[in-house]
Formats: sequence, C-alpha cells, structure tokens
Amino acid sequence: MSSMPHAIELSAYIAGFAASPLARWGHCLPWELPAQAGAIVRELLAALPADEYAIEGDIAIHRSARIEPGAVLKGPLILGAGCFVASGAYLRGGNWVDTRCSIGPGVELKSSFVFEGTALAHFNFVGDSVLGAGVNLEAGSIVCNHRNERADKIIQVRSGKGGTLQPTGCEKFGALMGDGARVGANAVIAPGALLVPGHVVGRATLLDQEQQDAQGTRAGNIAP
Repeated sequence: MSSMPHAIELSAYIAGFAASPLARWGHCLPWELPAQAGAIVRELLAALPADEYAIEGDIAIHRSARIEPGAVLKGPLILGAGCFVASGAYLRGGNWVDTRCSIGPGVELKSSFVFEGTALAHFNFVGDSVLGAGVNLEAGSIVCNHRNERADKIIQVRSGKGGTLQPTGCEKFGALMGDGARVGANAVIAPGALLVPGHVVGRATLLDQEQQDAQGTRAGNIAP
C-alpha cells in the first residue's frame, strides 16, 4: 500500500469507528480497507455468534435483518441487525454492513463498509468505499470507483488544509463519507472523494475533488 505525507484518520470522519469491529484496522488509509475487503469480512465473520446470525459459507445475515425476494447477496458479506435489503439489490462480494442500514431496490454495493443507520435509497452504485453512520444517498446517486477516462488509472485524493493532491497507489477507490453526509438524487461522486461529516452534495451535481484547485476554494468538504 502507498504511504501519505500526512495521515487521514478514519475516526475523524466516523465517530464510532474506534468502537466498531473494524477498530483493529484503524491505522489503515481509507482506500486500504476496500482493497482488502474480502479478507477483512471473512476474518470478522469467523468470530460472529451463530445464535445471532444465519451463516452459510461466507455470508452472515443477522436474524433480525429483512431480505426481500429477488435480492442478490454474494459473499463475503456481513449484514447487521435490523438491516433491510430490497428486491433487486445486488450486494457483490466483500461488504460489511452495520446495523439498521437500508439497501433499496436496484442498489449495487461492492467492496464497501457501511456504518449504522446509513441508507442507499434506490438505484445507487457504491463501489470500494467507506460510508459513515447516518449517511443518506438519494435515488440515482452514484459513487464511482475507477478512473476510466484516462490512461493513468491511479486514484488521487485531496486532503489537508491546502488541498494537496496525492496518489493513493490503487486503481479502485470510491469515497470516504463522514457521518451524516447527504448525497442528492442523481449526483455523481468521482473516485477519491473525502467528505467530512455532515457534508451535503446537491442533486444532479458532479463532485470531483481531483479537479478542485489546490487552494481549496471549493474544498469545504475536505477534512483538515
């Protein structure tokens, strides 16, 4: 994994990270979690109580979760207590979904970590991302995870007060969204986004932090 000249603290974006099952990976940079999502989910799954989860192979569903007919669930996957997954949702391998999350119809979730109370409304794609607690994605909003528009596919992020652009060393990373972030309907989040807690992305807009200037004139959603 690549190193950064400054740290990006997951706990600065997600207040409950240190108390979560993911705490042991708190030293990781945000894109390092999705890159090893399969292995992380399998490790966590092995320690789950069988009386609370229905476990089959590398898929664990809390017994209080509700799955509508027609949803596609692929492992490794952990789906927490009180979650809802609608018909037509597609959970690809390597997802950890915390308690009371809602995955709506037509949603595709891939190699991501989703914290308590987050809702992906309908027809969303979220790839290789870390979403904090209480995040809400309105219908049709997309979190992209790959730069297919250029020959150099390495994802870059901006962080720090100066908004310095830094390479991550990986080709797949969507976003780190802090607690309570809101994404409006049909908005597009370009790869490598870092959204501080409570940030709001307007409906039908494009958020591409790589294209923001280094002085941070449009970087109000970038953590110090």
